[in-house]
Amino acid sequence: MLKRDHDIYASQPMRRLLADETAALTPELRRSAGTWALQVSAASVDPTPSLPTLRGWVNLHVGATRYGGDLAARLDEPLPFLPDTFDLILLRHVLEVVPAPQRVLEEAARVLAPGGLLVLTGMHPLSGWLPWWLWRSRSRRPTLRAPLLLESWLRGADLSIERVQRVGRGWPGAARPGFAASSLGGAYLLLARKRQLARPLIRIRPRAVPDPVGAGLAPGARRSAAA
Repeated sequence: MLKRDHDIYASQPMRRLLADETAALTPELRRSAGTWALQVSAASVDPTPSLPTLRGWVNLHVGATRYGGDLAARLDEPLPFLPDTFDLILLRHVLEVVPAPQRVLEEAARVLAPGGLLVLTGMHPLSGWLPWWLWRSRSRRPTLRAPLLLESWLRGADLSIERVQRVGRGWPGAARPGFAASSLGGAYLLLARKRQLARPLIRIRPRAVPDPVGAGLAPGARRSAAA
């Protein structure tokens, strides 16, 4: 009997793929510094990377209609965080399961601090994993999106793309890990950074203004006082 759609991420092939992603991401994430980080994952159990340069993590997972984990929130509502809260946001396969992926990216951009790093991982639609995905999802129309489309969405949300690469095993049954960049990797990594807000440059051109007679002088120095 096939498991339900959301159990795909608990399967052994997907756990191996998530591990490959973590191995590829860890060196990059260890260079991140700041206060708080946010991880949102399609997997119900997905440990956060160990990053001593950060103060702490908020860890969420995507359910049928709600976010769960460190707090609960509805999927169709804005993320319950103030703007510019997180210096690092990690979305792991989230865009494959949420009903409005572009809105989720816009919300991630809103709560990401200027200069902060947004990391996306997902299954690449042009890989050896696609037949397995269709089989495990009971031939449901796949919700896999190519990184090229995501790049366009992110640029529209005022983020700049830093790196895109394929990682992981080339197909679900591959036994050897392959988290290095590969054109056949089953997953993609996309790193984008929120642009810093440029301070407006205000140029003030001095203009000569004639002072009234006696302005700025001490009372005893006025002409009327000398008469």
